[in-house]
Amino acid sequence: MSEDRILEDIEQNKDKYLDFFREIIQAESYNPPGNEKNVALIIDKYLKDSDIKSEIFPFGDNRANLIAYLNDNFDGKKLLYNGHMDVVPPGNEEEWKYPPLSATIKRKKYLYGRGTTDMKGGLAAMVIALKILKKLNIKLSGNIILNAVADEETGGEYGTKWCIDNVLHSIKPDFAIISEPTRLKPLPHVISIGERGRLVVKIITNGISTHSSWPFMGKNAIYMMSEIIHNLDQIDEYIPKIKPPLSSEEIKKLMSVAFPSLEALEKIIGEQPMLDSVIKALTQFTKSLTIIKGGIKDNVVPDKCEAVIDFRLLPGQEIDPIINSLKKLIEEDLGYTLKTKPIGDPEEIFVYIEIIQYSEPSYWNDWEKSTILKSFYGIVEKAYNRKPFYLLYPASADASHLRNKGYCPETIMFGPGSGASAHSTDEYIEIEDFINAIKVYALFAYNYLK
Repeated sequence: MSEDRILEDIEQNKDKYLDFFREIIQAESYNPPGNEKNVALIIDKYLKDSDIKSEIFPFGDNRANLIAYLNDNFDGKKLLYNGHMDVVPPGNEEEWKYPPLSATIKRKKYLYGRGTTDMKGGLAAMVIALKILKKLNIKLSGNIILNAVADEETGGEYGTKWCIDNVLHSIKPDFAIISEPTRLKPLPHVISIGERGRLVVKIITNGISTHSSWPFMGKNAIYMMSEIIHNLDQIDEYIPKIKPPLSSEEIKKLMSVAFPSLEALEKIIGEQPMLDSVIKALTQFTKSLTIIKGGIKDNVVPDKCEAVIDFRLLPGQEIDPIINSLKKLIEEDLGYTLKTKPIGDPEEIFVYIEIIQYSEPSYWNDWEKSTILKSFYGIVEKAYNRKPFYLLYPASADASHLRNKGYCPETIMFGPGSGASAHSTDEYIEIEDFINAIKVYALFAYNYLK
């Protein structure tokens, strides 16, 4: 039986598969600046050694996307596996127990390194799944398209979006999986059927500089920014209210499949602030002030201050009402002039707004009717010996590029690793989780395409 052959291969070769995973962890691909080609070259060689067609699409300075096909059959069902090669920078490396590019194994149970969870673990598992299906020469009636992408950590414009617009637009998949880490400890894995959007806005306040001994001669740009920040919650009154796709009660019901009862889940939520935070995040629009800069010297009233605000949008929420509400706050409520350029005359007092990044929210509306999704659920339960549950993804990812333009509405996110470890110091993944993910991707592809 083919399923038994797949599982046997994984068991016999798991050390080799872990070595491949470690190799791509050790390939530096911090974004910024990117350097995803370092990873693409390793994947390309690994696949071509198994006679799998793979092509690298380079761009910029040492950056690249990669697309591979299990076979040459594009007439049957097409399954898209997508994962990003870029990772966030490590921050202060002295704070890490193990160097972030070392791929250190501890107690044969954990693998440490930047990108282990987000998301080279999921990407490596997908690559290995292709290799297994090719090696075992399992007859399939369709095809797997592997898309290893750049630029996800900065919006996906040059990664997933570029690949769809320029290479994959004529190969529309019937189903797609993005291997983002979807475990919420202490809960089991999530099968994500939607994601929040992200809007990053820079605000610049421009005042008038003067000597700090007579501050009334100038206009302090930091005080101007302080006014905006202090009144920021006021924009909630101007933004049209939107109903989240899943209510708090519906989310708890979906989560409760992993517990003996809904009451047991409620108790755990009361003891786990992270779970309570996830439920809140998935049911409301949020905003976070993440960066602020101002001042040039301790005796100069600053004429410039910059702040960055990270807005997270619910599926169905649009960008224009948020920007318009921000403008209304600044112009009408606070009385400042808005300019379309960040530079003015020395005596000008104004505010400038710039959109740094935007990724749309997305949601698979008909997920509950999908028999394919039920099949995937069963395979995850079998591989992990624990029931997963359906949920939205609290952050943003590349799924919107697939869902929102009608390219592949039936897109989910599922991958090894706990979201709490992503982007953290001493990022790690459980090795068993990684091996189980290989089982999921290989078994699902076989069952879907056989």
